Amino acid sequence: MIEIFLVFALAVGLGWPLGLYLARVMRGDRSRLDAVFAPVEGAIYRVLGVDPARGMSWRGYALAFALSNLVLAVLVWVLFMTQAWLPFNPDAIPNMRWDTALHTMVSFLTNTNQQHYSGQAQLSYLSQMVGIVGLQVVTPMMGLAIVVATLRGLFGGRQALAHASDAGVQAEGAPRDLGNYWVDVTRATLRFMLPLCLVWAVLLTSQGVPSTLQGAVSATPLDHSVEMKEQKIPVGPVAAMVAAKQLGTNGGGWYGPNSAVPLENPTPFANLLETLALILIPVAVTFMVGPFTGRRKLTALVFGSMLLMSVLSTGLTVGSEAYSSTRTDAALMEGKETRFGASDTALWTALTTQSSNGSVNGMHDSLAPLTGAMAMINMLINAIWGGIGCGLQQFLVYLLLSVFLAGLMTGRTPELFGRKIEAPEVRLLALLILLQPLVVLGFSAITLAIPSITGNSNPGFHGISQVFYEYTSAFANNGSGFEGLGDATYWWNLSCAAVLALGRYPALLIPLAVAGLLARKRVAPESAGTLHAETPTFAMTLIAVIVILTVLQFMPALVLGPIADHLTLSASAAPALSSPAL
Repeated sequence: MIEIFLVFALAVGLGWPLGLYLARVMRGDRSRLDAVFAPVEGAIYRVLGVDPARGMSWRGYALAFALSNLVLAVLVWVLFMTQAWLPFNPDAIPNMRWDTALHTMVSFLTNTNQQHYSGQAQLSYLSQMVGIVGLQVVTPMMGLAIVVATLRGLFGGRQALAHASDAGVQAEGAPRDLGNYWVDVTRATLRFMLPLCLVWAVLLTSQGVPSTLQGAVSATPLDHSVEMKEQKIPVGPVAAMVAAKQLGTNGGGWYGPNSAVPLENPTPFANLLETLALILIPVAVTFMVGPFTGRRKLTALVFGSMLLMSVLSTGLTVGSEAYSSTRTDAALMEGKETRFGASDTALWTALTTQSSNGSVNGMHDSLAPLTGAMAMINMLINAIWGGIGCGLQQFLVYLLLSVFLAGLMTGRTPELFGRKIEAPEVRLLALLILLQPLVVLGFSAITLAIPSITGNSNPGFHGISQVFYEYTSAFANNGSGFEGLGDATYWWNLSCAAVLALGRYPALLIPLAVAGLLARKRVAPESAGTLHAETPTFAMTLIAVIVILTVLQFMPALVLGPIADHLTLSASAAPALSSPAL
């Protein structure tokens, strides 16, 4: 319990100054660090052929985002399929099969890190360092850049944010400058993400996480009676990847079992560092909002709403895992690290699904059924902390819809920051809200209807949970999974690749388009009829809308899966608990 309070306290205490610094970075403020970073940034701009002073409309910004993703997709996919012929492959890892390579590329390109492979056995050092870690560093910053551009749009564009007094005199209907995509990604990566990853990698290395380019280490088992006389222990530059996967809300581990492996998470301090890293940058992003936009109350709304949902979710998750009626079932300890125990495993589970990180320090397939249900709910909401940029972007979607609904219920014109929310914006937002159940439930239904392609290890209620969790995790760009699922097949690789893309790109680009449309509108002066969004009352309304739009529409799937699984285990455990002790 102490670690729970410590993690939240450290996340808030460190997230606040990091958020202030991040706001300065994304505003492009002058800094003493310019002497270090400006020459490197200038060289990158010259290589890319980019004019850093040139702004972009929302369409230009979206096009640059799509272009960068397309180029990275081709390069990384080819890398995975040719790694056997490339250097830095001391363990002679073969090439990846094309569909596994495709799924892995899409998974890491979408900042998801859903793994249908074991990294230590199926990826070379070059693939891990360049393909995996490279994407783990840059893709979170792409999401951050998109949400920064969206915030600029909601307040009328970059010039309006810089000169608030001129916001109302810009020509109505004219495209607005939402910033330069290449500049935003470059500054965020060089000035924020990489230095933070370096600090975390050094701290993890000090705790014993491997950091080497040597091949696998040979060890002789202590028990000489076993048939295996020698064991190969894969190592490598693990610490750098763990730092990036935790801080970047990535989640993909060097080893198949992720941070449940002692080499990836060797000590209590390492576990604390990795648990803290799950939400550190998402918390910092919420603290960035106020200084970046000039509206301090907006930070209070965003941070307060997310913190309240996080505390409730964490409490329910820890309570379910440690105190539910199924906690005594011996099967629940399968796949869990006794080093951490139920509470620390549940804390990690809560935060990794709240933040769309997806890394694990115990197998989620072994969680108590209601704990698994809470993990699914966290991913369905996808805005408790969410991914870097993506979580705030999803929160802004809920904010826009809540303003529209609250305005209709109170008879006021739906406005956000002085700009009217009208039919074109609502249609785009409604499309985004409907996309989630259509994709997740549609693919789950198809998979469960054809048992030959399902590949679950536990048919029945838990089997439904395994399939539903996999697609929910893919759409939420989380990446964790119920590991009893046999997912290294053509069906799972290709279907999940489609769900990964549908969960990433519309969720980022549709709110950007809405912000671009709102930015063109004239700012209406505040009056007695203006709906004030930055209040505790509206925050509770917002949370209610989130619950209605996510949890309730998926309630039948939750009942058929984890809730039915819980009731079945509780019924079987009841006679054993009621019988007298021998």
